Amino acid sequence: MEKRVAFVTGASRGIGKACALALSEAGCRVVLAARDRERLEAAASEIRAAGREALIVEVDMTSFESIKSAFAAAATDFGRIDILVNNAGVTKDGLALRMKKEDWDTVLQINLSGAFFAVQQVLLGMMRERWGRIINITSVVGEAGNAGQSNYAASKAGLIGLTKSLAQEMASRNITVNAVAPGLIATDMTNVLPEDVKAKALAAIPLKRMGSAEDVAAAVRFLASEEAGYITGHVLDVNGGAYM
Repeated sequence: MEKRVAFVTGASRGIGKACALALSEAGCRVVLAARDRERLEAAASEIRAAGREALIVEVDMTSFESIKSAFAAAATDFGRIDILVNNAGVTKDGLALRMKKEDWDTVLQINLSGAFFAVQQVLLGMMRERWGRIINITSVVGEAGNAGQSNYAASKAGLIGLTKSLAQEMASRNITVNAVAPGLIATDMTNVLPEDVKAKALAAIPLKRMGSAEDVAAAVRFLASEEAGYITGHVLDVNGGAYM
């Protein structure tokens, strides 16, 4: 069988890069998409060094046109997209009372609208093939909320609603749509947190450790596999027990 093609947004570092590597190891040809070309090249070179195929495309998730052209470029080189991992995301934290309009707009645009427009690019091809995997990276914050992150929580909760609606729309075409909700994961995004904030968060995790990007990627790899063919509309928590 021809190799599956996976498209991962926010693939230049952290969880996105780990997902790209894991899907590559699982035998997929991988398209890595993000804004930072230099980091994308570095991530892709790791995949190529192992003798596997990787393509990089630059994308600005705030721009519908940029998303469209990124997927068009991927289709030109790799043909269809079988697996989409919507991982690109940003935070712009602040208390609701003082949150700037642009901080609300940017987070919702990238985390939620960008993910939806990415989905739109792959649906027709997946419907034609009667096979597809869409995996949205949400967050424990989208399930439990978090003070100072109303924009981020709203965007990630929105992704869960999007996941469940799409799962119902696409099931008859053998396309599964699931979400993975990471908890506290050691990435560039969490490395900047103050130590007291990290300590407080760790105290609330039954497994008493931060997760790794690879922990999340393993869940993504499973949901993208044939073995997960009877799972759809599900939110898989990867949070060490922090939210149950």
